[in-house]
Amino acid sequence: MKDSFKRIHSDNFKWYDFSLLSLILTYAIMLLGVILGEIILASFISLLKTIDPDLGFSNPFILITFFYASFLGVWILAFLFMYLFKPDRPIISKIGNKQPGNNVKMLLVGFAIGFVMNIACALVAFLNKDIAVYFNSFNPIKVLVVFVAVFIQSAAEEMACRGFLYQRLLRSYRHHAVAVVGNSVLFGLLHIFNEGVSVAGVINVILFGILCSLFVYFYDSIWCAMAVHAAWNFTQNILLGLPNSGSVFEFSIFKLDAASARNSFAYDINFGIEGTLVSCIVEALAIFIVLYFGLKKKKAQAAES
Repeated sequence: MKDSFKRIHSDNFKWYDFSLLSLILTYAIMLLGVILGEIILASFISLLKTIDPDLGFSNPFILITFFYASFLGVWILAFLFMYLFKPDRPIISKIGNKQPGNNVKMLLVGFAIGFVMNIACALVAFLNKDIAVYFNSFNPIKVLVVFVAVFIQSAAEEMACRGFLYQRLLRSYRHHAVAVVGNSVLFGLLHIFNEGVSVAGVINVILFGILCSLFVYFYDSIWCAMAVHAAWNFTQNILLGLPNSGSVFEFSIFKLDAASARNSFAYDINFGIEGTLVSCIVEALAIFIVLYFGLKKKKAQAAES
């Protein structure tokens, strides 16, 4: 039994790194962090409303900004916990620019990958006549503000799952697959209460989590994972006006013609393109490509050393 334990766990394993406890802790940080963010932003919006009644939650721009930016609380709570809990303090450096892959180049690469992946899925749905969109409105300042809010939300989820949880599992288990799959499964479970969620939708989110984890594993770049996540969410929810994991908002550049939308292998009227076979295929293909080039990179590094 002792030998079996050592084969699975690393020498750095501590009782508080037990995977189930880490999963619960990460979920608690996400849940309580969002509540904290909502309290902070709700207070700020209440103040704005006293200045201008139109700046309340009835304003689509305010509502969507509140929804995404409330994840600021996850950043606050996670960093506070990591700073106070000394064994987790080194994780903070994994999120900063001291990591070789956390640079502007990988950030831009991530934005491009997330955009192309989402557009590819949406294009199949368009061509299959499952969805139709029409121009809604475009205010560059508001769009920029919402983009920042989307990045806060997407990057917070990446920081919690591909940063905090991934690094905890990585230091505790000998096999990297535990960290890659473990955090991705939690990421999928975080979405099971989303409106319109389906089995395909959860599988899709788990695959997305694995893809983002591979960017961290092979390229030491959580920034790339954050950018992929942000570009994916922004493209489908803000640019195209499609559901983002079931959530739809009035504020978007284009808007979905919901009356003409239909279920198919490329679109789910309740969960959007994320709950489809096409999305799973696109993400599986992306995983294969990252695996191919990532393993090639690892072999090259091993040959040089």
